[in-house]
Amino acid sequence: MATLAVLLGMAGLLTACGSTNNADAAGNGTSTGMKPQVIDVTFSGDTVTPNGERVDVAVGQKVQFVVKSDASGEIHVHSTPEKELEYAAGTTELTVGPFDKPGIIEVESHALEKTIVQLKVQ
Repeated sequence: MATLAVLLGMAGLLTACGSTNNADAAGNGTSTGMKPQVIDVTFSGDTVTPNGERVDVAVGQKVQFVVKSDASGEIHVHSTPEKELEYAAGTTELTVGPFDKPGIIEVESHALEKTIVQLKVQ
């Protein structure tokens, strides 16, 4: 009986070591367990905030834009591959990445002809 208990205990340890992180499997964060970099974006008429600021992002990290807008529109992420993210009036959450290579990624509103943020991936 004691041997069976030891074997069952070891099987539980092996299962725990090979388990998947549910947050990663669901697409939250990255395989390294990093939380997404959250950037609040507000569109009001022909203005956007932030307006061209640089935001640090770690290699392998996702970015979540929380967009609050008075009208629907689109954000263009100049990554490889490029992404066009549509948002609705009200609040929309948009997630991109993870970004695998260091560099600057511009995020723009082509309708407003404005840079929203520059992601500094490092």
